Amino acid sequence: MTKRLFIWVAHPKAGSLCAGIADAYQAGAQARGATVHRMDLNTMTFDPAFQGYGADAPALEPDLAAWQANIAWADHLLIVHPYWWGAMPTQAKAVLDRALAPGFAFTYHARGVAWDKLLTGRTADVVITSDTPPLIDTLLYRKPARRVLKNQVLGFCGIKAKRVIQFGSVKVASARKIKRWIRTAEAMGAHAAA
Repeated sequence: MTKRLFIWVAHPKAGSLCAGIADAYQAGAQARGATVHRMDLNTMTFDPAFQGYGADAPALEPDLAAWQANIAWADHLLIVHPYWWGAMPTQAKAVLDRALAPGFAFTYHARGVAWDKLLTGRTADVVITSDTPPLIDTLLYRKPARRVLKNQVLGFCGIKAKRVIQFGSVKVASARKIKRWIRTAEAMGAHAAA
């Protein structure tokens, strides 16, 4: 059975290293026969304002509805984003805030704090690029971006994170090191398609 992969490049600028990593991942997955859908944050149009969930929440714009449809369609996801001030860019976080809505990603029980995870059966890889070296991020800051995305976003919705990796420091990375990251991403895509 052909694997269905959704790649989301959660970087607000075209031509980023994140996009290059996604290109390599996509090439690796397609070489192994996967069907790939992809969306790039820099081409998405939506209102990033979020005022909470409720009956008065605005309808999703077409790009956010397409993002949801891709999540629903996929067996496996790749999310690739830069690490800015301890998290993903605000525009990317706005997609999660608006589109991972109750009734789509989760449903709270009527009583108590329990919930149903509505996106179970899917897996994901996450690649984060950072100027902060990953070891320093782990030891000093306790890897907030990796931890939050794995546990409080994907895990909360029922998506099992397979690999959550951080490439850095981008600021001082040599061309050789960046090529190694690109090769790693291509191998990850091939593995995801297997």
